[in-house]
Amino acid sequence: MRLDTQYAWTAANQAYLMAAIAQVRSRIEESDGNVQPIERAFAELDGDLGHSAFLDSPPAIEQLRAELELSSFERAVLLACAGVELDAAFARSCAEAQHQQSPNPTFALLLAAFQDAHWDAVSPAGPLRQWRLIEVGAGSTLVTSPLRIDERILHFLTGTSYLDQRLDGLLCSIHDPGQLPASQLDVARYGADLWAAHANQGRILLELNGADQHTRQAVAVNTCRIAGLPVLRISATALPARHGENYALTRLIDRECILATSAVLLDASTEDAHDPERLSAVRLFADSLHAPLIVAAPQRIGGYLRESAYLEVGKPRTDEQRRAWHAILGPLAASLNGHVDALVEQFNLTEEQIRLSALHAAPAQTGGDTFDAIWNACRVQARPQLDGLAQRVETSTGWDGLVLPEPQMETLRAISTQVRNRWHVYHSWGFAKSSLRGLGITALFAGVSGTGKTTAAEVLAYELKLDLYRIDLSQVVSKYIGETEKSLRRIFDAAEDGGSLLFFDEADALFGKRTEVKDSHDRYANIEVSYLLQRMEQYRGLAVLATNMKQALDAAFLRRIRFVVHFPFPDAAMREQIWRRALPSEAPTEGVDMKQLARLCVAGGNIRNIALGAAFLAVKAGQPIRMLHLLESARSEYLKIEKPLTEAEIRGWV
Repeated sequence: MRLDTQYAWTAANQAYLMAAIAQVRSRIEESDGNVQPIERAFAELDGDLGHSAFLDSPPAIEQLRAELELSSFERAVLLACAGVELDAAFARSCAEAQHQQSPNPTFALLLAAFQDAHWDAVSPAGPLRQWRLIEVGAGSTLVTSPLRIDERILHFLTGTSYLDQRLDGLLCSIHDPGQLPASQLDVARYGADLWAAHANQGRILLELNGADQHTRQAVAVNTCRIAGLPVLRISATALPARHGENYALTRLIDRECILATSAVLLDASTEDAHDPERLSAVRLFADSLHAPLIVAAPQRIGGYLRESAYLEVGKPRTDEQRRAWHAILGPLAASLNGHVDALVEQFNLTEEQIRLSALHAAPAQTGGDTFDAIWNACRVQARPQLDGLAQRVETSTGWDGLVLPEPQMETLRAISTQVRNRWHVYHSWGFAKSSLRGLGITALFAGVSGTGKTTAAEVLAYELKLDLYRIDLSQVVSKYIGETEKSLRRIFDAAEDGGSLLFFDEADALFGKRTEVKDSHDRYANIEVSYLLQRMEQYRGLAVLATNMKQALDAAFLRRIRFVVHFPFPDAAMREQIWRRALPSEAPTEGVDMKQLARLCVAGGNIRNIALGAAFLAVKAGQPIRMLHLLESARSEYLKIEKPLTEAEIRGWV
């Protein structure tokens, strides 16, 4: 509504309201025991003012009457309560008619004043009390209790719109986020079409599912915009668990949506979707609400009693993300020498995340690598989803920090090569057309503790410029059926956006040699393993499993893993190289013999522990690192791993 039109409507609405109040007052003053039909008075009023002829929309009282299906008498009751607040003469007339000082009308006064009065208006199930349009004060009987109009309703009748104060902090308006990518806009249009198709039977509930909260909200807002409705958002965390409180809140929000002609967006998070009490509150709210409702959740909630439709909301398609990058970067995109494709291939981002990542391009132009700055910004954008589910490991080790036989190093380099070039092979060369199965790059790192499995994962993440997340499978596996798969699903769903390197440590907790299925627990254990391998094959990043017991893995499982790297126990030559890397060049040493140290028959992880322990002993003594310090640290490490330190290993050290 234009500003000048709004002013005209406000003035006309005010005139109509006061004239209607005057009609009610005159009937009360003139009745003197002769009851009058209020419907005739309102018909005369409409004829006198002709509100339909000069207002773009009906007066507020008529809007309310139509929406809540108020009878003529119920409208008169509401106007009488409003008249006391807005017209001093009306307040005096009510007080005189009731022979009391209180100006507030009662049901007794109004039932006696109008011919078309009916007792249903007094009922809690009637619209006056059901929608809390009026409040019944304290009195000896119901009909003699003073009546007062609800403040929100009074302001609505006068043409003033605002959010009910009882809903402050619970409901908030959401503005249009702007143009959506075509694929997401199609979902919004489909949702609006569903509403339109079911308008006669009442709008059905729409549930939007998708991993990104911002995207779900943007699609919901556009659905409402297409349907011609503003939208009010409420978080699932704000819903009361108790049925009575939940229902009361629902009625209040329903009324607000009627007054504002709006829809409701109920926003649920991942935590809500896994909390049975919260899910119960969501379903109760959804089933009780009459207003147009969209439930937005990462995964399907379902279980509603009312008719529902479920719509999937994904990130923009690859081509849409590519166009967004070029549009946001502008001329700078051409200077990245085709690297925009690398960003699209690695990261699955919304337009908002692309825009935030591109902000790092401008500072980088004055110093540093622009592409690296944007790449790292994309990594940051993809992190929040996964940071609460796994441990992010900072990496700074390149190929030089890894000591392994050449065949194992070649396999690791092959893994790196496939990750870098997978998009070109899968899509440019068409290998993805036949099937999307088996396109994930998976690896198994097998070897005893301390042989370099974690270090190899760190090296791959560093060389590929990816975030490394360590997932301890011994903590993920649950004794409760189905819980392990839920935990794994959350991890993979959260990691998809950035294609991070997922390092599943302690894989022995889940994998085991498949035995004959004797009961349901054996059957579900196999389901857990199959689910993990299935998700690894679908994952767009690199997933690595680490185990100490390769021989315990079933051959059927191994066939679904693309790379298997065996980490052998290091021989003397490898141990010497590890020792040279374990003692930094900055650390002061004196008389340290690497060949003698290499006689210690321990893995790389133990070597690093011994070197670090010796450094602290040397600092405490105020000396450089010597063989004496290394000997004392070695004895402590051997004691920890319950292994005897032989004379042959330490002969000639001191």
